[in-house]
Amino acid sequence: MVPWENATVHVMSHALHYGSSVFEGIRCYATPNGRCIFRLDAHIKRFFNSAKLYRYPLSFSISEIEAGCRDSITKNDLETAYIRPLAFLGAGSLGVVPNEDVPTDVIIAAMEFGTYLGEEGLKNGIDVCVSSWARTTSAALPVLSKAGGHYLNAQLIGGEARRNGFAEGISVTARGTVSEGSAENIFVVRDGKIFTPPLSAAILDGITRDAVITLARHLNFEVIEQEIPRELLYVADEIFLTGTAAEVTPVRSVDRMEIGCGSRGPITEALQNAFFGLFDGTTQDQWNWLDSVES
Repeated sequence: MVPWENATVHVMSHALHYGSSVFEGIRCYATPNGRCIFRLDAHIKRFFNSAKLYRYPLSFSISEIEAGCRDSITKNDLETAYIRPLAFLGAGSLGVVPNEDVPTDVIIAAMEFGTYLGEEGLKNGIDVCVSSWARTTSAALPVLSKAGGHYLNAQLIGGEARRNGFAEGISVTARGTVSEGSAENIFVVRDGKIFTPPLSAAILDGITRDAVITLARHLNFEVIEQEIPRELLYVADEIFLTGTAAEVTPVRSVDRMEIGCGSRGPITEALQNAFFGLFDGTTQDQWNWLDSVES
């Protein structure tokens, strides 16, 4: 464990110059059964897969990284927290293609973290826009990897939205179909059915996305993974975003066009209740998604 002010890296680290890093964002919740990390195993599996796609060697095992995540909670005496495992190429080469002797460094940080898009947004929904920036596709980058450099695209999408008075931006693919938010997956509700773009729509294989699909089907909602044309956003009954940071956040307008009744819809609310119910005990964790952190 290193004090916050001493957690530094060399200025010539490869990742600083070229974005050569992979990471995860994981939440720990206070539950009736104590502190629990949500889907730790799925997150760390994706972490290793992200490194594999970029051929970054990791000198730690999955169990060691999972243990480090738990330790980051207990050593910092946190009840609810955001955990950030990060693997990055360190100092040793300025070549774009790193030499074999460039190390892959790994850190795990944990910190208090509130509602990403605001408490008001969770209840009443947020205003979003369709970004002028297209989502990077698998033709250029392995988008299933949660890599640091990919988030330059996310910065452009989210930054444009915020500068224009929106809470978030929605990206489209090169074909013009809906992809995802800058850092969230998207769901569209129409005529009682829930639609979400497939992995082929240049989306991250979201772990919260997967959980919401599972919860929705458990509640007997039909979930359809298919390409979504941009215009379907404007005539949707409900839209919501999912992600570790965003959790389950309703959308009340797209490009200043009201969605449904202009506030959180009933299906979104049902899924929010089911999701947050995992952490207050009202939803049974029959999928073993909660990883207990011992005191």
